[in-house]
Amino acid sequence: MSSDIGRLLRHQRTNAVLSWLLIGLLVIAIATSIWRDRLWWAAFALAVVALAVLPPVRFRSWQTTLPWEVTGLAALPVLGRAYATVPVTGQVATYLSVAAISLVVVVELHLFTPVRMTDGFAVAFVVVTTLAMAGVWAVFRWSADILLETTLLLKPGVPEAEIEHALMVEFVASTVAGVAAGLIFAFYVRRQVEATERLPTEVSR
Repeated sequence: MSSDIGRLLRHQRTNAVLSWLLIGLLVIAIATSIWRDRLWWAAFALAVVALAVLPPVRFRSWQTTLPWEVTGLAALPVLGRAYATVPVTGQVATYLSVAAISLVVVVELHLFTPVRMTDGFAVAFVVVTTLAMAGVWAVFRWSADILLETTLLLKPGVPEAEIEHALMVEFVASTVAGVAAGLIFAFYVRRQVEATERLPTEVSR
């Protein structure tokens, strides 16, 4: 019995330590993005950090974190974009970041609330959430271009049809990324990540 409890505590602490290390890297990414004048990506990283620290703040336990694999998936595209120098890498990171944030939301609903999802509904929910976030991100960029005279979406000298085509490609790419994130949740997180081994007993169900 004592060996089982010890194994359980090791799983919880290891998961929490790895998650907090990734959160620390995201905080560094926020500072790096601000220093490089990539404020929109600093906002993305801040959103991931806020979602990642929500469970430990809510349950007042540093060990009550997301599975480190999920935190890592959400952190990778953000960290990649923070240090990317190749434009294509940045665009890929855009789609993956939106899908990763959707995945984090779904995992938190699954682990920390009474909500339970079937595989099909989980995939559909992540895809819809990803598309919704992509739409909000597009409106946000368009509003910034109109009100703040930035060039996030509306590029000077670029035909309107070309901008619309690029936006549609972005939505398609976001859909693909959302499907991938949904499949990761349905076939890995929900089946392979045991909440009873990752979370304190007052949270695990």
